[in-house]
Amino acid sequence: MMILHTETTNNIVKNGLYIVSTPIGNLSDITLRALDVLKKSEYILCEDTRTSKYLLNRYEIKSKLISNHKFNEKKNLAKIIEILKSDCIVSLISDAGTPSVSDPGAILINECVANDINIFPIPGASAVSTAVSISGFSEKYFFYGFFPEKNSKLKDDFTKLENLDGCIVFFISPRKFNRSVKDIKYYFSDRKILVCREMTKFYEEFIRIDIDKLESFKSDPKGELTIVISEKIKEKNSSIILKESDKENIKKMIKKLSIKDITDLISQNTDVSKKEIYNYCLKLKNEK
Repeated sequence: MMILHTETTNNIVKNGLYIVSTPIGNLSDITLRALDVLKKSEYILCEDTRTSKYLLNRYEIKSKLISNHKFNEKKNLAKIIEILKSDCIVSLISDAGTPSVSDPGAILINECVANDINIFPIPGASAVSTAVSISGFSEKYFFYGFFPEKNSKLKDDFTKLENLDGCIVFFISPRKFNRSVKDIKYYFSDRKILVCREMTKFYEEFIRIDIDKLESFKSDPKGELTIVISEKIKEKNSSIILKESDKENIKKMIKKLSIKDITDLISQNTDVSKKEIYNYCLKLKNEK
């Protein structure tokens, strides 16, 4: 087992790979140590050099830049490892936040581990911890990352996630969010949600709402969203089943009202979970 002592003396930065967190929006949200390491780096690996230049120019950082994103990180690997073996200081940054958290980086880090190359974390901004910190939800949280493209995969994962004891953090595009509202409401009914948009930027927006009242955006807002789904607020007894009288009422309403409206109405006067009511309505619909 390799043990690294990362303390520096007289502001000396050791050779190796530095995983440097950068601001998620406001360029002032960067640490003094991060700036020192970036300035002393011979090379900085950037997800998008055009995006990174806004930050690097702001702080007059003149290090050489290497484009390193998910489409070329494997191709770059041999060249970067060769640079690191020549006793250079190399930093890895993403477009925003902490590298290798839903961003490129893991492939390079694992190769550095295999080659006994020093790896140093430079902590700082993270959209995940930023969103959780203002949520007011459980301090226990599970970070999922970006929603998958295939809806079938999303539903499979939601089935597993809905029973977690804690809050859940997702990254998602506004368009995908709009398409997923129905599934979010179905799997996480009776919880709360915090939707964070453009965090730390001029137009930052935070939407707090009960998931059962969640609606799609009327138009797709710019930028990615970070959403936090709360822990279970109230646990209805799943062993309680629908009364025959409730079933009869549902049969009378099924042709006139939507499944959502029926579920909301019936749940007001029973301890049966909304999911069970919803599934019973769905069963009746499919039988017709």
